[in-house]
Amino acid sequence: MKLIGYFRSGASYRVRIALNLKGIGVEHAFKHLRKGEHKESDYLEVNPQGLVPTLFTDEGQALTQSIAILEWLEETHPAPAMLPKDPIARARVRAFALAIACDVHPVQNLGVLNKLKAYGLDEAKANQWAKEVNFDGLAACESLIAKEPGPFCFGDQPTMADICLVPQLVNARRFGADVSAFPRLLQAEAACLAHPAFAAAAPEKQPDAE
Repeated sequence: MKLIGYFRSGASYRVRIALNLKGIGVEHAFKHLRKGEHKESDYLEVNPQGLVPTLFTDEGQALTQSIAILEWLEETHPAPAMLPKDPIARARVRAFALAIACDVHPVQNLGVLNKLKAYGLDEAKANQWAKEVNFDGLAACESLIAKEPGPFCFGDQPTMADICLVPQLVNARRFGADVSAFPRLLQAEAACLAHPAFAAAAPEKQPDAE
């Protein structure tokens, strides 16, 4: 397999964690988002959205969208599981993951911030937008797992929820959000960061890290 990503991309970070959890080795390639490499014509042929990550299967199929990639990995490499067996528990894990992947991350990413600046917001206001989006979204996530057993988001093993949480906390801190307001999320993060699969996927440990 081959993963095209970017060290600071939260979506790429999710897929790196999942691959590590599953014990799947891949070839890594990179598209520098700030240099616009993800919008080059050859890359758009395989990923028309011009986003990262893209995962190429051993058969050469190009898979896009991090959550779709995580689901594919779960279906094709079921152990260790990233989703619980119980249908209600699975739905709750997915809801948490999608709250981040669909409602928080996309509206504070580089493309949106560049659009806000193009429409006249200065950098400080655009970053304030990202800070508030992160804080509000994570506040909801804190409530979603407030009564769930730890130390991870949903029990004693990492799930898709944790895979989405950890990269988003990195983004939130980068924009100055006060994540100390979320003790349950921080408990889950601490458990994750002690896990080698998460530690090896950290942005600063990637070959393209600046």
